Parts: sequence; C-alpha cells; structure tokens
Amino acid sequence: MVDGADKVSALVDCVRALDAAAVPYALIGGVAVGLHSRVPRATLDTDLAVRTSCRGPELIDALVVAGFERRGEFARSVNLRHASGEPLRLAFDAELDAMIDRAETFRIDGVDIRVVSKSDLIAMKRRAAADPSRRRSKALRDQADIELLLGDVPEADEGW
Repeated sequence: MVDGADKVSALVDCVRALDAAAVPYALIGGVAVGLHSRVPRATLDTDLAVRTSCRGPELIDALVVAGFERRGEFARSVNLRHASGEPLRLAFDAELDAMIDRAETFRIDGVDIRVVSKSDLIAMKRRAAADPSRRRSKALRDQADIELLLGDVPEADEGW
C-alpha cells in the first residue's frame, strides 16, 4: 500500500472522467461491499465495471488526462494508479454490462457514484467464490463479503 493513497479522491476523479466521457460504469468489489453493508471493508484497490463497448484507447487517454497512470492491461481489465498512489482497476466483462444498467446511485463527497446493486454484487461474489481457479484466500473473502451483504454485520462494540 502507498502512504497517502486516497480511495475517495481516486474514485471521485475516475467517476468525473467517466461521466465527462459519457462512459457507463458501476463501482464493484470491496468498496461497493463496504457501501452496501455499511461496514468498512479493507481492500487494496478500487474496482469499477465499465461497459465493454467503451473499452478503447480514448477511455484510457481520458483517465490519464485526469491524473491516472496506466499500470497494466489484461484480457478483461486495465490497471491504473491515481496521483495519490491508489490502485484502480477497470473491469470489462459482458456479464457485467446489464449490472451496470441496474446500478444504484450513492452520493460520496458531493458526487453521484453508480454502484452495482446489492443483489448483483452478491451474484458477482458467488460467481467469483465458485471459480475453481481462484486463490483460496480470495474465495474465502468473497464468501465473507456475501455474508456481510446478507446482513451478518458485527455490532459496533463486538470487536474484531
């Protein structure tokens, strides 16, 4: 992790760039789990699903102009780093396109942010946890996320 990395600034800056380019997206992953469960969720990066038809060099160029550095490109994702040091991953998966359409809006730091619905997030986590090629520690984290999303939330004074 990078000292000073700022998830909120990275998310807000990314969303502003995506909105300016009229690119449909939805926040997914651990940050989305934290928002839906109302329990802070440790995660190394910020993940967003982006409509597959929008993948292209223009999208990445717009994010570079917004202060992101390209860190790697893969078959279904692009890794970026915000100026604060926060890692950000854009996921491109046709199975997520309909979830992007159903996304809900959360207001964070005065910005409307599209977040995949709780039921879609649970479905994503179930799909990931069932993947036999997934590292066991990640599959267990996915299962724990499902339980959080279903309401197995600790009491404030319960301790961890």
